[in-house]
Order: sequence, then C-alpha cells, then structure tokens
Amino acid sequence: MILVHHLRIGRSVFTVWLLEEMGLDYELKIYDRNEIGRAPPELKDAHPLGKSPVIEIDGFTLSESGAIAAYLIAHHDKDGSFAPPGDKPGWAEWTQWLHYSEASAFAPLLLKLLLSREQAPKPALISMFASGEIALQLGYIQDFLADKAFILGENFSVPDIGISYICHMADRLGELAPYPKLAAYLERTSSRPAFKRAMERTGG
Repeated sequence: MILVHHLRIGRSVFTVWLLEEMGLDYELKIYDRNEIGRAPPELKDAHPLGKSPVIEIDGFTLSESGAIAAYLIAHHDKDGSFAPPGDKPGWAEWTQWLHYSEASAFAPLLLKLLLSREQAPKPALISMFASGEIALQLGYIQDFLADKAFILGENFSVPDIGISYICHMADRLGELAPYPKLAAYLERTSSRPAFKRAMERTGG
C-alpha cells in the first residue's frame, strides 16, 4: 500500500491526482497548515524537511513531486501508458516539462504568494522581479501550448499535472487572466475525473 502524506492547500494534491490517474491504491495522512500557512511539526515525522508531498512506498520514503512521479511510472505503471516517449528528443522534452513546474515556473509564484501576505508598502525590487518572472513563465507556457489540447500534444501526459499546478497557483494569485489559452487548458485538465476524485479525497 502507498501512504501519501498530504498537506492541505498544497502541491501534494497533484501526487494524489497522479495516483488516481494511474488507478493505484493508496492511503492518505492529511495535515493542516497553521495560522501563518506553515506545515505542522508532525510532518517532520514523515520527512526531515517537514514538507509534502511525501510518500511511503515499497518499504522506503520518497519526497519531491518529480521524483515521486518518475518512481511511480518506472515501477508501478503496469501497462506503460504513463511512460515518457522512447525516443531521445521525446524523452528529453517530457522530462523537461515534468520538472519545469517545480523549477523555473514555481519560484516567482511563490514570491508573489509571500508578497500577498505582506502589508504595504511591499518590497519594490522583489515585487518587480516576481511580476516580470511570472509574465515570462506564463507567456512561455502559453506560447508552447499554442493550440494543443495538452502541453505535449493532443493527449494528456504526466507533465500536464505539474503545469496544471502552476496554472492553478497563477489563477489563485490573480495572474491567469491575461492568458486565455492557459485558462482554457486549466479548465480541460481540471475536468478530468481523476482530478475531481483527488480534490474530493484531499479536500483541495
């Protein structure tokens, strides 16, 4: 059995989404944030960093969304339907987009989230940097998406889970309106039955 340590209002819901897409059995241990939005100390019992997602699987503990996704696909994807393409360019593109959502794309949105909790006047340099980087990243995703249904083509793939996370976060922060293709993309991915099941089980 797979045990998922899930912190409410966080990215671990997207690990749960992947598990639902793959049809794997799992259990949830749910944690609530404190009054300032931090994880409770109990989460450090699962992992020293006290962050999520963290899963217990096959007798060991694994953290980091990209690593969890790669492990699940390598060892628990029964029919290979979630695996990256076999050719080198396809594999490279798939892997880039799998990790992009927690690398280049995430940092400016995190800065924006933290700034939203600051009283005015907000730090001007950080505000300008975050706004410029958010526009750069969302523009890059929208341009790459173009008229495709999903990030790598007409079929849903595992990198869409992370890119949807970025779009969800941008939407929560009021940054998605200038990007109609991303808003439509987010609606498509959020309408998937597996996503709805994940949201229902985790409470968001």
